[in-house]
Amino acid sequence: MSMSFKYYFSIFLQRMTWFLVVFVAISGLAITVAMTLPPSYVSQVRLIVESAQIPGDLAESTVQISAEEQLQIFETRLLTRANMLDISRRLQVLEDSGSMSPDEIVDAMRARTDISTSAGRNQATLMTMSFEASEAVTAAAVLNEYLSLILREDAEYRSNRAGQTQEFFAQEVARLGDELSSQSAAILSFKNKNAEALPESLEYRREQQLSLQERIAQLQRDREALEDQRERLTQIYETTGRVDTATTLSPDAQRLRNLENELSEARAIYSENHPKLKSLLSRVAQARASLDTSGVGASPTDADPAKVMFDLQMGEIAARLEDLEVQRSQTEQRLTEVNATIEATPANSIALQALERDYDNAQAQYNLAVERLAKASTGERIETLARGQRITVVEQPTAPTEPSKPNRPMIAGGGLFVGLILGIALIVVLEMLDGTARRPADLVDRLGITPIGTIPYLQTQRQKMVRRSSYALIGILIITMIPTAIYLLHTYYLPLDLIAERVMNKFDLRG
Repeated sequence: MSMSFKYYFSIFLQRMTWFLVVFVAISGLAITVAMTLPPSYVSQVRLIVESAQIPGDLAESTVQISAEEQLQIFETRLLTRANMLDISRRLQVLEDSGSMSPDEIVDAMRARTDISTSAGRNQATLMTMSFEASEAVTAAAVLNEYLSLILREDAEYRSNRAGQTQEFFAQEVARLGDELSSQSAAILSFKNKNAEALPESLEYRREQQLSLQERIAQLQRDREALEDQRERLTQIYETTGRVDTATTLSPDAQRLRNLENELSEARAIYSENHPKLKSLLSRVAQARASLDTSGVGASPTDADPAKVMFDLQMGEIAARLEDLEVQRSQTEQRLTEVNATIEATPANSIALQALERDYDNAQAQYNLAVERLAKASTGERIETLARGQRITVVEQPTAPTEPSKPNRPMIAGGGLFVGLILGIALIVVLEMLDGTARRPADLVDRLGITPIGTIPYLQTQRQKMVRRSSYALIGILIITMIPTAIYLLHTYYLPLDLIAERVMNKFDLRG
């Protein structure tokens, strides 16, 4: 074990130059960065999403959005390019912003900003924002700008969405109201146009149809009865020369007949100049004049009474037949009209049902829109008065009194450790790539030859001196060249703190 340690230690001494190069370079760079990095101040603010102050079962806001989604929206809007450039230039956040491009400024601002959210079941939703700056006041000022933007976005976002929802439903109510008016006008116009053929009067018109059909049948029976009566009267008169006094006459005809009978009896008793006879003649003339309106001609007073009565009866029957024909024609015309309305009723019913169905649909939509408009108005009022879900500040941003970064001992110690590990790793890699046999075991393993003995390599004093001098010279060169290179880089190219800033911004190494 002791021989192996000496062997590996001897190899380490032989490769000491490479070890020193890596170790000194990395550790020197780390120590230089740790000493030159500017102090960084981190300010922090905490926000919480509070639930609505009014219970949802009493009045519900129309802005339905989860707290996590709301915070994501605000975070995205906050970190926009326009906001980053505006805040950076207005507050002079970056010291070398004059030499940086807009993209570099945006990347640097986003790299210095840290936003995290925490949420869970039955837990409040929190957002923590922090900003890192070279000055404490700047860090707090930037966070104040962030906070103002988020609170303004929260108020505008919720009020605008609630207002847009209310406006939408107000427009829907107006549109559906116009549609209802149009549907009502269409139904009214259709009913006025088809007033005689509407389904609600169908039963009445069917009863009217039956009544008209019965009326036509009755008129036909009356006509047949009158024709039979006329034929019978004609047969009696032609056969006997007399008229059928049992035949029912009209009141005017019956009155004329009675007057003529009285006139015949008076002529048998009185002379032609007798006042009573003259009175009867006058009354007979008046009765015949009243019958003239029925188309029955007058007959001479001295004509045959049977002939006169026969003519009167025939005229009366003809007038009644003519009247029945007129009634039948009118009734048939009315029946035709009723039949047409009954036939048109099914089509009108379908068309009316379609119009009423459209009206009912529009009415249902209108009622629903009115109900939703009422809810939207309540929700808009809730958001206007800030009684809905909102973001409140738990911890205001303050200017820190002590720098939060960098951790100089950690950076320097980490550089020393990394330099040590990489230096040893380089030696191991070089030794693995070197195939030189240095021990008898190497000859046995590689060539299969077992040596009888080994003769050590002995150096002279001069060789030892040269070797030690070369090691010392290489070490001096490494120790002087690396700091010199770092100094030249810092002086003539770009300060190391700015280089470190850009590297951290580029690779997001601030966390």
